[in-house]
Formats: sequence, structure tokens, C-alpha cells
Amino acid sequence: MHFLVTGGAGFIGSHLTERLLGDGHEVTVWDDLNPFYDPAIKRANLATAVALGGNRFHFQELDLTDAPTVTTASQNERFDQVIHLAARAGVRPSLAQPSLYLRVNVEGTANLLEATRAAGCRKFILASSSSVYGINSKVPFSEADPIATPISPYAASKLACESLGHVYHHLYGLDITMVRFFTVYGPRQRPDLAIHKFASLILQGRSIPIFGDGSTRRDYTYVDDIVSGVMACTTRDFGYDIFNLGESQTVRLDELVELLESSLGKKAVIDRQPAQPGDVPVTYADISKARAKLGYQPKTQIAEGIPRFVEWFRRRVG
Repeated sequence: MHFLVTGGAGFIGSHLTERLLGDGHEVTVWDDLNPFYDPAIKRANLATAVALGGNRFHFQELDLTDAPTVTTASQNERFDQVIHLAARAGVRPSLAQPSLYLRVNVEGTANLLEATRAAGCRKFILASSSSVYGINSKVPFSEADPIATPISPYAASKLACESLGHVYHHLYGLDITMVRFFTVYGPRQRPDLAIHKFASLILQGRSIPIFGDGSTRRDYTYVDDIVSGVMACTTRDFGYDIFNLGESQTVRLDELVELLESSLGKKAVIDRQPAQPGDVPVTYADISKARAKLGYQPKTQIAEGIPRFVEWFRRRVG
């Protein structure tokens, strides 16, 4: 099959691209290589895909908000499936640039859905986020829970993307699968995300910012498990469906710091700061639906995943 992976030069996208290439598929990656973090990191990810895929791998630097270019590229390539990972990510940055997040995430998704429809591709997988649940009074979070109250521009943009997906299924019969990711970590994690950022600061002997009292809990999910869940979505049709992809275990922020300290062999210097607007107190995935319909079974718990991340991190920093 020929897959389009948008955002395929990034953290999750590069892992997914390599899995697809390893399974013998042809993969085209679209990525705008924006400077949200160092584009050199993304170019290194692309180089790995080139080495693995040879002439089965193709890359185009492309901005999804450029509708004519998206349409032309879709017509020229003719994909069997689209896996849409590209987005402006992160809750806190979205507070400072809400218009940018809505333009890239919502307008970009609308352009891609329309181009996919026009090109005759029928299967579309879209990466959503646990942030759409907002401050959910019920845990663990189920796909059947009401999600009308996002609390950040990023969450609102992802909720809008899910709605657009339903529109294109309802009107045009596209097979649309939404996958809600829960706090993904592992090798190549973006440098702005907590685990990567904390590891760097701890090794430098600099303080790490802890917002609130350390009691916030996240469902940290290892990237290989996320990729396995997405791959399962490529093998069957669902009409329109939504799946949580998480570890279905929660870890306190202060416990996460302790795991990093243990793996790095160095104590953290804590800088206590007030809780941040837009942050939710807990994320916790009910993955029973993904288990039943996808055969999804996460394998890497946090006590194993953090040492794996640290091993990669140490190699990268020398």
C-alpha cells in the first residue's frame, strides 16, 4: 500500500513511518519542518527513513494551510490511506497563539480531508488527543464520555478536527478513524515535552519547573505502543470510530521525576510554580474499546519506558 503520513518527520510520525517501511509499504511524508523545535531534528528523522525505505520513501515539504498545493499533491500521488499526524501541538503554547493553532490544526485538516475526498482516497486516520476530554469528572476516560468542554485552544482545535472527520464520513462516506493519544513519550520525543525537558535540565544541574504540587497524573504511553495502535487501524474499516490509545495507568508528576532521577543517576532541583491555565489534573485512558476492536495491548510500562528513553537520550547528547 501507499501511505501518506502528515507530520511524518516528527516524533510519533517518524516512528510510524519506519514501521510502515519496515512492513514493506510505500510511504510519502508531508511536513512543513516548522521551527516549533529545531528542524534539524526532523531532518535527521527523515534521513533515517530514506536509509530504510530507499525508493519506497518520498518526502515533500508542504504546508497544509496551502489548500491548492495540498490538492495538487494529493492528485499527483494517489494514496491508499492517509494518516494525519501533522498539527501544532501543546496546550501551553496554544494559549499564546490560539489563532495559529486553529489555522494549522483545523484549516489544515479541512484542506487535507477535502483533498483526500477529491482524490478518491477512502481511508483517513486522524491523530486526536486526550486533551479533548477537558476536566473530565469520570475516570478513566471513555470514548463515549461527553466532550463539549475543552479548556485550551489546542484541545478545542482537536475537537473541531474530530467533528470535521465525522462530517466527511457522513457526507462522503470516507472511512474515518480518530485515535486519541495519551501523553506519548520515548526516543525522539520533542525537546519541549516534560520528560525530554526534565532529563536535559537534570543532567545540566538546572532546576526543573513543577507546576502545582506534583499531584497531577498523566497516562504516559510509550511511542511503540502508540504506533502499534495506529497500525491496527490501518488493517480494517470502521466507518467512523474513535479509539483511546493510552497505557491505561496513571503516574503522578512527582513520581515521574523520581523515575527520571533513578535512570539518570542524578537528583533534580525542583522549581515550584503555580498550576498553569489549560492543564488538566488527570488523564487516564479507558482502552477497553481499543482492546476489543483493534487488539490493542500496550506492552511498555513507565518503569521500563523511562530507562529506554534515558538510554536514547544519553546517546544523543553524548
